[in-house]
Amino acid sequence: MRLAHDHVRVRVPATSANLGPGFDAMGLALAHHDVVEVRALGSDEVTVEVTGEGAGEVAGGEDHLVVRALRTGLEHVGAPLSGLHLTCTNRIPHGRGMGSSAAAVVAGLVAARMLLADPTALDDATVLELATRLEGHPDNAAPALLGGATVAWTGDRGPRASRLPVHDDVVPVVLVPDERCATRTARGVLPATVPHDDAAYTAGRAALLVHALCRRPDLLADATSDRLHQRYRAPVMERTWSVVEALREAGAAAVVSGAGPSVLVLERASDGDGGARLLDAVLGPRDGTGRTAGGWRVLRPGLDHDGTVGERLGS
Repeated sequence: MRLAHDHVRVRVPATSANLGPGFDAMGLALAHHDVVEVRALGSDEVTVEVTGEGAGEVAGGEDHLVVRALRTGLEHVGAPLSGLHLTCTNRIPHGRGMGSSAAAVVAGLVAARMLLADPTALDDATVLELATRLEGHPDNAAPALLGGATVAWTGDRGPRASRLPVHDDVVPVVLVPDERCATRTARGVLPATVPHDDAAYTAGRAALLVHALCRRPDLLADATSDRLHQRYRAPVMERTWSVVEALREAGAAAVVSGAGPSVLVLERASDGDGGARLLDAVLGPRDGTGRTAGGWRVLRPGLDHDGTVGERLGS
């Protein structure tokens, strides 16, 4: 496989996984994006420039996650690439449960696709498979790649995903705290087994969640209830869990976003400013930047319908 282009740009959305009962399976793409630009070089030099989220913190050179994913994609199809210059403009918060690592992986793989003479060699199914291999689960990678809401699963044919037609009334809102929580920490507190009743309860709510997202947004508060993972994570994100509980007691469809500590609230456009008033009642008033007195940043990104989008800038 040969390269036909040497300068590409990729835009990748943030995501929120689980959505309550859809643990390790469901996710939502948010219109809050990172932008990655890749230039292939004739030398062996690898340079990475990062602005925005993660600047001065994330690994550089070959250890950068986008670079590793890009290399994985090219190696999969037998395409050579020596040096490169990577520019990352990051808006997705790191360590907050908004899919920053999945976004980096998918961005790198799609960048590899855009460099190829035959981009179909890295089609969506292949990108999802490679992303899952790097991420461990397809729940964030699927909506980052495909956009919208997705259900992802892994079977004999590897990881697969299906998009859901989200109802126009569904409005995602993300509450982002100042503190972070590593995914391994959030997963580390989960028990090896759960009571059968809790598993059955959560399975029923996951099925209801698909119906609520697609046709009955008025059922979202019930549909996002879960007994499988969120309450077990409360000890490592106490503020998050207290906000989720307070919002749910007030009737909101609030869940831990991914592994946390951000909170996802699925509001309804038909409620007008009712959702905003409810948030104000629970979190307190916000300043001009949208941040509450408790340090929560309120994002209303909207739903991303496009997934990861790449363009070729040179050849």
